[in-house]
Amino acid sequence: MVSLFSQSVFHGALSPPCLCCVKQKDQFDNLEKHTQWGIDVLEKYIKFVKERTEIELSYAKQLRNLSKKYQPKKNSKEEEEYRYTSTRAFLATLNEMNDYAGQHEVISENMTSLITGELTRYVQELKQERKSHFHDGRKAQQHIETCWKQLEASKRRFERDCKEADRAQQYFEKMDADINVTKADVEKARQQAQLRHQMAEDSKAEYSSTLQKFNSEQHDHYYTHIPSIFQKIQEMEERRIVRIGESMRTFAEVDRQVIPIIGKCLDEITKAAESVDHKNDSQLVIEAFKSGFEPPGDIEFEDFTQPMKRTVSESSLSNSRAEGKYEPKFGGKSKGKLWPFIKKNKLSLKLGAGPEDFSNLPPEQRRKKLQQKVDELNKDIQKELDQRDALTKMKDVYIKNPQMGDAASVDHRLAELGQNIEKLRIEVQKFEGWLAEVEGRLPARSEQSRRQSGLYEAQHSPAVNSCAQDRESSPDGSYTEEQSQETEMKVPATDFDDEFDDEEPLPTIGTCKALYTFEGQNEGTISVAEGEMLYVIEEDKGDGWTRIRRNEDEEGYVPTSYVEVYLDKNAKGAMTYI
Repeated sequence: MVSLFSQSVFHGALSPPCLCCVKQKDQFDNLEKHTQWGIDVLEKYIKFVKERTEIELSYAKQLRNLSKKYQPKKNSKEEEEYRYTSTRAFLATLNEMNDYAGQHEVISENMTSLITGELTRYVQELKQERKSHFHDGRKAQQHIETCWKQLEASKRRFERDCKEADRAQQYFEKMDADINVTKADVEKARQQAQLRHQMAEDSKAEYSSTLQKFNSEQHDHYYTHIPSIFQKIQEMEERRIVRIGESMRTFAEVDRQVIPIIGKCLDEITKAAESVDHKNDSQLVIEAFKSGFEPPGDIEFEDFTQPMKRTVSESSLSNSRAEGKYEPKFGGKSKGKLWPFIKKNKLSLKLGAGPEDFSNLPPEQRRKKLQQKVDELNKDIQKELDQRDALTKMKDVYIKNPQMGDAASVDHRLAELGQNIEKLRIEVQKFEGWLAEVEGRLPARSEQSRRQSGLYEAQHSPAVNSCAQDRESSPDGSYTEEQSQETEMKVPATDFDDEFDDEEPLPTIGTCKALYTFEGQNEGTISVAEGEMLYVIEEDKGDGWTRIRRNEDEEGYVPTSYVEVYLDKNAKGAMTYI
């Protein structure tokens, strides 16, 4: 079986030997860094568990000290106090807290022995094993590099001897053709040429033998030694991962084992609390402090008023009482008429969830919300499409290269992405339909759509009109909590009408024309009909509502987008809200 860690090395086996050595070295460096990182993670987890055990010990110590601090002292008055059921229950609570602290000590001891100690020993063994594997790998790498150097040296020697033999042959032929050269010199040149040819043949044989040996060593290196080393490193790394997973499971089990005992401690505390008997404690107090004396008798009345004459009649007394009777009366005028909107409702509109089609909003605001929702859905669709394209490319790669992965493993995810895209497209179509409906009726809404809008406003009036709540008709449009506390609501047919009758109405600052029909179902709003002309007494303060008046008795808020406002000249010209 080929190790996953060695696959990249086998892909490089078709390259020149020197290049393979470089790639192999890089793989060893990468694996060395990764395995060192794994050891660092293990040591970090050991440190985490060790700190947890220290916290448990510290917590247990503090609980024991707390329990000891409030234990009754011997030969003191506190011991007498523990005859009451409430104090006995408190003493039982202190004892149970001491046992509770003991369970935290058990957690610390078990984590130290089962996790910290075991993992510390395992890390030492892991470091030794890792060092041994990488030493074998470096040794195998050095061996193949040495064989490569020997092959290169044999090859260069063979090349040099061939050139020397060729030069010796040429020199012999030159000497043999020269008539001025003696026969002895020619024979010497011939022998030298034969010697060089023999050396070249020997070098050739040596180079051939070295080459065969290197090829055999290289095959064993890349197909036997290195895969075996990488397989051992992989198994070592997998054992480390399994070990840290088992330690995390033990971490949870150590806590779970003490839960029943801690539950018993808490049950005993509850039982002690239930044993508190107020009647019994009261009876103990009575028994402890009762005097046994009989209550004193009635004191006789001594009359000293006989020589005195009555100077004040009951009628005058009653008249004076009647004259001094307090009649509640509401105070004078309020400084400014506050509109009865509640701040809490306005916040609930901001935080609460409205209808899915945003029909609780005015048309323009609804259109913006719908457009924003359509854009968000389109972005989500694009993300899903990008993921599907990436998975499709990955599947093509797996099909072309099966060794890189199973192409069928991505089919389930592709099916999920397809379903998600279809759902998102349905959502887009739904919101686009609502958007088209809004955009189609914005310029001139039909009677039916206006009725539907009025019906929806009536159904969701708390959400629609709460955005106008918490407003104050002060000159700067500000609102304070003190002002909200002074707000007085004008309710018909009550004693509060006199309070508002004396108030001066707010001055008009312009006029307005209703673009759409609005059914004011909520308190503080006013119903208007399309085309109706009304007076403006307060501009939109940025919350989407304008305060208007029909006559002296009818005024309220309407959505700014439902009216066309014309301010007078003192308000710096006419402004239109559409």
